[in-house]
Amino acid sequence: MSEDSTAGAVAGGLRLGARAKQATTVLAVGLVSGVSVIIGFLALATLVFSGDLAPYLSQGIGLVLFGILAGCIVIALCSGFLGAVSAPAVPTMLMLGVIGASLTATGEQLFPTMVAVIVLCSLATAACALLIWRLRLAHLVRFVPYPVSSGFVAGTGGIACVLALSLMGVRPEAQAVEKMFEPLVVANWGLGIAYGFGLHFATQRWRNFLVMPVSFILLGAACHLGLAALGVTEAEAEASGFLFASLSDANPWPPVTLDDAAKVDWVAVAQQIPNILTLVLVTLLCVVIYVGGLELASNRELDWNREFGAVGLAGAAASLGGGPPSCPIVPTSLRSIMLGADQRATGVVAALVVGSPLLFGDAVLKLVPMPLMGGALLFTGIALLDQWLLKVRKRLPRTDYAIILAVFATIMAFGFFEGVALGVVITIAVLVLRMGREGVVESTFTARETHSNRSRPVPERAILRTEGGLIQGYRLRGHLFFGGGYPLADRLKDSLKNDPKPLCILLDFTAVSGFDFSTANAICRFMLAARAAGTQVVLGGAPEQLGAELRRNLPPAAFDNLEFASDGERALAYCEDQVIEAYRASNATARSKASLLEAVGQELEQRLDHQVTFEDLIDRLEGWFETREYGAGETLLAIGQPAEHLQLILRGQASQHDGEGVRHRQIGPGEPVAPLLPFNASASTSAVVADAACVCAVLTTTGLQLLEESDRGLALDLYRHLLSAEPKPPPADAPVAPDGQSR
Repeated sequence: MSEDSTAGAVAGGLRLGARAKQATTVLAVGLVSGVSVIIGFLALATLVFSGDLAPYLSQGIGLVLFGILAGCIVIALCSGFLGAVSAPAVPTMLMLGVIGASLTATGEQLFPTMVAVIVLCSLATAACALLIWRLRLAHLVRFVPYPVSSGFVAGTGGIACVLALSLMGVRPEAQAVEKMFEPLVVANWGLGIAYGFGLHFATQRWRNFLVMPVSFILLGAACHLGLAALGVTEAEAEASGFLFASLSDANPWPPVTLDDAAKVDWVAVAQQIPNILTLVLVTLLCVVIYVGGLELASNRELDWNREFGAVGLAGAAASLGGGPPSCPIVPTSLRSIMLGADQRATGVVAALVVGSPLLFGDAVLKLVPMPLMGGALLFTGIALLDQWLLKVRKRLPRTDYAIILAVFATIMAFGFFEGVALGVVITIAVLVLRMGREGVVESTFTARETHSNRSRPVPERAILRTEGGLIQGYRLRGHLFFGGGYPLADRLKDSLKNDPKPLCILLDFTAVSGFDFSTANAICRFMLAARAAGTQVVLGGAPEQLGAELRRNLPPAAFDNLEFASDGERALAYCEDQVIEAYRASNATARSKASLLEAVGQELEQRLDHQVTFEDLIDRLEGWFETREYGAGETLLAIGQPAEHLQLILRGQASQHDGEGVRHRQIGPGEPVAPLLPFNASASTSAVVADAACVCAVLTTTGLQLLEESDRGLALDLYRHLLSAEPKPPPADAPVAPDGQSR
């Protein structure tokens, strides 16, 4: 045999060995997962089919097992989480227990009616989940407030503990209290409580997936040996609640036939519609929580729409046999990853193990002691309470933890729907209070300390320094709703009482993400007061919808008193124009005019010196540059334009804009269009557009290099001028303008 053949045979053997090991791991993990699911859900099925439904426990277990079988296979094949094992959520089973206890059907109508309710629950859940998948709406339902989710899971744990104690004979009824201290009843709840707490501490100490199934089997055998040693008959054990009682001799499958459909009490079904809707809501909420838990614990990103689609198909499949809807189980599914069995076959094997009692009957189920059933359910409740009610306290603020406690207490006292509803209401109320306390005004300013980017003559700047207080600016932020809209309107109306009264009030909506009608109504009330006071309101960057609301709800005269600008910078420039115009139109005294001239004298002198220096520089550069003329609206420099030349404005005016059209500065004679652009390799990140006809001196980069080589003194003077013209960064305590640019 050749070396290549030998190597190929060895490689093939290794691959075969790896596949055999993988298959063995998948079978072992699937088997253990299936047994764990059976153990846990036997207790939950016993809870659902108790009381008047107790005679149908065997058939009820068949319904639950079929639902797990169908749902587990579908989700294993369709979910994006390989190795997923699914079953009905614990809250779903608890809601079925509530439905079973409140069902009004009697006699031979009772069980068929319960089956009809379960089928409707599965179909309704499937329809909702498939609708979310089809319309790709998972992003709308996945964001449940964390305190509500935690309170929901903690409430599930609390209800599970209460129901576990009830299964073990610890109930508040007088008849149950009388029997609580009989020997077999004490053994029932004593052993069950010990097993539940012992299992919790054992799993905390040893992270081995065999702890639960092995302990269950060994203790089950020990219970039967103990009963035999004490001479307790099976009938006595059943009568005391230590073993299953009132089990029928029928096999768990099929639980119903088509003839049973005629026995359904549809009036009783209609009475359960609120509970059915609650079950659907609870199940979908569990899907959100469980899928999020899988993502977080496995560090894998899942397609939520796909997961909802898998849950919908699983619910439809389960309904065919009267089973409840399923969703992925977090601990069991994570076991597949931890043990290297993250394959779709793992979920299929687990499903087949769960479905095996449907073929072999419920003979084995009669051997399961009730203390172990109750203890397994108690263990589930303790684990949920420990994780979501106790340990979560260290990670959350007091307010959020108080919401968890409120949701938990409400679920324990009234039910799941009431608890979740209360949690959502409290969360919204807290959000409203927080936003109302923080306010929607990010900053306030006047034109004395904050100026627009418009280039203005020295006298106009002096007017703004003295009269800029007549402009009251408010930069708003966030989402404006009734929690902040009415306090804002009250604050704006109070500003109308200032002395002197503001000439303009500027509202900058640039950082506002949205508003509600209550806010629009409150702003309308302020605008009516502003018109009555003779103050003009200027809105910068206001949403179009707000403008439409104001037009519909304000009288024409009041709406005409408004001025809309595309952004906060242009709104501020408009307000400055109004103040300057009002000053010039006023009958200013000779003394005030003299004070103004004195204030601007020094700045005018500096401006004139700068202009003389620039004109002298241009004369010396004669022959080194060419002139270009631009009409109003033409582009001097485009975004992304490479560094090719230097432009100095000789006559006219232009504005620099960013990609969103916000003006950053105005450029006039003597100022460069982009002073640093020719000295680096980057392209321009802003555009410069002529406000009026412009004439520019253009020096190419090659010309600049020749200038440096032939006349270094002239080049140095040019660069000194460019540095003096470059906008300086503001000091750390400089005021912030409405468009977010520091001056």
